[in-house]
Amino acid sequence: MSFEEIKLLLIDKFGEGVIVGEETGGMQPALLIEPERITDVCLELRNNPKTYFDLLSCLTGVDYGIEAGRFGVVYHLTSIPYNLQLTLKISKEHDRSSDMLPEFPSVSSVYRTADWHEREAYDLVGIFFEGHPDLRRILLPDDWEGYPLRKDYKTAEYYKGIKID
Repeated sequence: MSFEEIKLLLIDKFGEGVIVGEETGGMQPALLIEPERITDVCLELRNNPKTYFDLLSCLTGVDYGIEAGRFGVVYHLTSIPYNLQLTLKISKEHDRSSDMLPEFPSVSSVYRTADWHEREAYDLVGIFFEGHPDLRRILLPDDWEGYPLRKDYKTAEYYKGIKID
């Protein structure tokens, strides 16, 4: 199934508004999905016998920068039986001055691998995944302050009396 056919399949199932754009200039094209529909889209792509994207091979949190004021998530799906790959992206604007974290729906109910990937994105980029069964830090200590992969992150000089290089 081609990129265009997958795009049409999603539009037929969910309507025009589910796809908010596409990126076709890179090595692997990506569909830009309405953030609130990402779980439904992943479930359809996994369960549909024409696509059967049975593996979430990677999920990455993205900070698009201070000027852009956007955060996003990139999903790399694989259909093992059809030897296909697909990239999905979601993003939204977020006010960095707010104490609230940028929030997106969890896909851990669709792909079990999302459990760990979403925890990593939470830990390092500070993205909250609504509906995640156990969203907590995975790489850094529980009392770590900040999110190291954010563009505005300032490294602490010391952690519990130990100098950080």
